[in-house]
Amino acid sequence: MSAPDGPERVDPAPPHAADGAGIPAAKGVAVILRALETMPLSPGVYRMLAANGDALYVGKARSLKKRVTSYAQLARLPERLRRMVNETVTMEIVTTHTEAEALLLEANLIKRLKPRYNIVLRDDKSYPWLVLTEDHPYPQIAKHRGARVRKGSYYGPFASAWAVNATVTAMQRVFLLRSCRDTVFKNRSRPCLLHQIKRCSAPCVGRISEADYAGLVDQAKSFLSGKASSVQRDLAAEMEAAAATLEFERAAAVRDRIRALTSVQGSDVINPASLTDADVIAAWQIAGQSCIQVFFVRGGRNNGNRAYYPTHTKGEEAPEVLAAFIAQFYDDKPPPPLILLNHPLAEQDLVAEALGIRANSFGSGKRVEIAVPQRGEKHAVVAHAEINAREALERKLAETAGQAKLLEATAELFGLDAAPERIETYDNSHIMGAHAYGVMVVAGPEGFRKQAYRKFAIKGPITPGDDFAMMREVLTRRFGRALKEEEAGIATDWPDLVLIDGGQGQLSAAQAILDELGIDDIALVGIAKGPDRDAGREWFHRTGQPPFQLPPRDPVLYFLQRLRDEAHRFAITTHRAGRSKALVTSELDEIPGIGPGRKRALLNYFGSARGVKQAGLGDLEAAPGVSREIARRVYAHFHPGAWVEKG
Repeated sequence: MSAPDGPERVDPAPPHAADGAGIPAAKGVAVILRALETMPLSPGVYRMLAANGDALYVGKARSLKKRVTSYAQLARLPERLRRMVNETVTMEIVTTHTEAEALLLEANLIKRLKPRYNIVLRDDKSYPWLVLTEDHPYPQIAKHRGARVRKGSYYGPFASAWAVNATVTAMQRVFLLRSCRDTVFKNRSRPCLLHQIKRCSAPCVGRISEADYAGLVDQAKSFLSGKASSVQRDLAAEMEAAAATLEFERAAAVRDRIRALTSVQGSDVINPASLTDADVIAAWQIAGQSCIQVFFVRGGRNNGNRAYYPTHTKGEEAPEVLAAFIAQFYDDKPPPPLILLNHPLAEQDLVAEALGIRANSFGSGKRVEIAVPQRGEKHAVVAHAEINAREALERKLAETAGQAKLLEATAELFGLDAAPERIETYDNSHIMGAHAYGVMVVAGPEGFRKQAYRKFAIKGPITPGDDFAMMREVLTRRFGRALKEEEAGIATDWPDLVLIDGGQGQLSAAQAILDELGIDDIALVGIAKGPDRDAGREWFHRTGQPPFQLPPRDPVLYFLQRLRDEAHRFAITTHRAGRSKALVTSELDEIPGIGPGRKRALLNYFGSARGVKQAGLGDLEAAPGVSREIARRVYAHFHPGAWVEKG
């Protein structure tokens, strides 16, 4: 792409009257007209920015000047875009070589900036993959998330951890591959339980040769690449050969593998035989809201499905939403060679070209085809995805309607002016003050908003076990930062209701913080557990009011309990994760020059930090990935009084 010096910025200009009859003057038109004076005719991406610097809209164009010119003609724009133009005070552009590159850049910016007037896919989850490692004589099969730092063959993505775990289990049954970590593999002296239940060939104790295990790995790779039929033929031939030589026990073992392979090869609308690598994507709309259902098919197997709910205005049609979704969905993952849709796209060839560029960037080098099948098995698969999208959206709308009633009842209970759009619930977790964390859980009209959850590692200094001080620190950091962002003109989400897990003491501590910060327009409620910590007998505390209880079967009580319990769950999970992280740290972390890579090499070679500590200088120098200088440094750290010869 061009524009190596960054996007070209057009500063605000004096207001300019619009040309449309009856259309009021828009200050953003002046910005657009000034930008057009120097705007090129080349492809690229344009951004319209608000006064606080937030992106209002991101668009792509085959010709920037021709496309942006349309925004100066207010009479031809829908009301939504008129509002956007009126709020625009600055424009930025980035030129690209082709329109396909512009489409990819547009999708990346929309996903990152989340502009108010774009169709936005709010998806911050990483997808699990299956990996067959290639840095060990006996490769491991495992689930993987994140960056591909380890050498291996990766297969996926999968829609969920459950889907990839089920595949790993199936692969163990069929191909008997190990799933244990290298350190466990190295230190085993007898087969584990997986070998006993016929899910591992036990290479750790020499029950299979390296060559035979490599054959199992090759079969597994063929199966994951969609060549299951050839694998089944090879197994059948192996079974017949074993039976011919009267090796009936071996023949029975191969027969069991064939049965396991057959059980995971079932072909139906869920596992279509005609699809090898494809994504099936269907959109459904009800009452101005959209659900997009995605089925991942890889190697002829269904890797699971997931529903998405992109945000957009009610006037957006399903094909337009689908096009925006696809561009953003594949921004950080490789597209398959075939994508099946239930609606044709307005710029289908352009989207396919852009996805081909995206596929090449991931090294697949395959052309991407987008199709809308009208008959046959592929049409049945798309229709199945469409039914799933419709049912998921119907469930979501029903839940949202019930949620709206609960929010209205909550507003009435606590005397709020309107149903709360954002409820924040706070809790702490620690063990005698150690590994202390505070958390914030957020809920609104559409349920829990997990992307808005926050963790606060307690910094202190705080007396161990002082829950009041922990809550003061959490609220000070949360609302102090919100005030700073607001002063800087940054859009900030403020809660309508804050729930504190605790009684009058916790409530008083929280109220004192809000008073110190000058925040007096947020409703604050403390939820104290009932006698014997019984659920259903909670007391609700508000500043200046007597505490009260709700009837045991009150729906609002269940709703507030669910908020409190979710905060408690998140706090416990966060605390355990922090504690586990602290447990895996060792004295090796204190040695200068020992990063994660060398630490892993030492632990894999010696088995533990204690083994490293007891190792001699010669043993340290013999460890793979450890230079002589590093070995001397490690040895000197554990033996400060010893003399080490300098080389």
